[in-house]
Amino acid sequence: MNERIRFYVGLDVHKESIAIAYAQADSREEPRFLGATPYSVISLTKALAKLGQPEELSVVHEAGPLGYGLVRALRGRGYATEVIAPSRVARHPADRIKTDRRDALLLARLHRAGELTPITVPEPQDEALRDLVRTREDAMNDLRRARQRLRAFLLRQGHSYTGRRWGPAHELFLSKIRFEDPAHHIAFTEYRLEVRFSTERVARLDGALREQAATWRFLPVVQALMTLRGIEFLSGITIVAELGDLRRFPHPRDLMGYLGLVPGERSSGGTRQQGALTKTGNGHVRRILIEAAWNYRFTPRVGESLQPRLQGQPRQRVETAWKAQVRLCHRFRRLRARGLHHNKVCAAIARELCGFIWDIGRQVVIA
Repeated sequence: MNERIRFYVGLDVHKESIAIAYAQADSREEPRFLGATPYSVISLTKALAKLGQPEELSVVHEAGPLGYGLVRALRGRGYATEVIAPSRVARHPADRIKTDRRDALLLARLHRAGELTPITVPEPQDEALRDLVRTREDAMNDLRRARQRLRAFLLRQGHSYTGRRWGPAHELFLSKIRFEDPAHHIAFTEYRLEVRFSTERVARLDGALREQAATWRFLPVVQALMTLRGIEFLSGITIVAELGDLRRFPHPRDLMGYLGLVPGERSSGGTRQQGALTKTGNGHVRRILIEAAWNYRFTPRVGESLQPRLQGQPRQRVETAWKAQVRLCHRFRRLRARGLHHNKVCAAIARELCGFIWDIGRQVVIA
């Protein structure tokens, strides 16, 4: 504990207002409510100045839709500020009254007790690239929905295609479709245009992502993770952009739990009962790892797509990636032989893949 800290401050932040509460250090007195200010760094720092100098205050607020602008501004003015994970804030089950004042008082009380879990605040460049990755993912989801709408429309009209979709042959098939009713033809054309525009948008974002990643400080980590089977550029940059510096996880189990790939558990006394995956934490990376795990159903080998990704990588990194491939492919076959559903097998493989990602990510030295 910092001996210079006099007050622990909790902020309940909204887009128009900030509620402020504080708890005195080395005291058992109940936290007090200081008041509310408009959402303004100037107004907030004026209110905090009533409590003391910036180095005498420790400030927290919950993560929310307003991003990291407030915490960066306060840190720039010398305040020790942390952003708290809302899912880790303990609330009494019987407490059915929720107000800004109560939330601020609760944060101040738990902050003084050391019961809050801070999250990692990314650097502005890292956050910008992460936003670009998520924009590309949103565009891909839009493309998937547009294609599904077109397929559903054609299926209702009796035009079903059994070959490989969205390639040249499929486009030729679509160009030959005719409808008797002009309304059907208009609807069909609109669906096709939506697919075309969505496809072009994804291609533009792919190019922008590769261009921006060329000067990114975490690019060596992305290239290191690409030595693993099932992880190419887009999946690798998604993992690194969402997780940041993998060295912040002291053990692979911490990374597995952060991604929600560990089973839930309800044990008491001599009984131990495990359930489905917790699915907490970052869903973007969890989806990437589940998809990557499906590649380990094949025999271990360095294929045509993996070989170029191994060029220029240190021997230790390549050996770790090969060890991961041998182990996970063998484990995939063994779990399937036991009769486990392939979804459960992919979850188990993704959980172990986290350990190898953690190991390889920590081998890279970031400048």
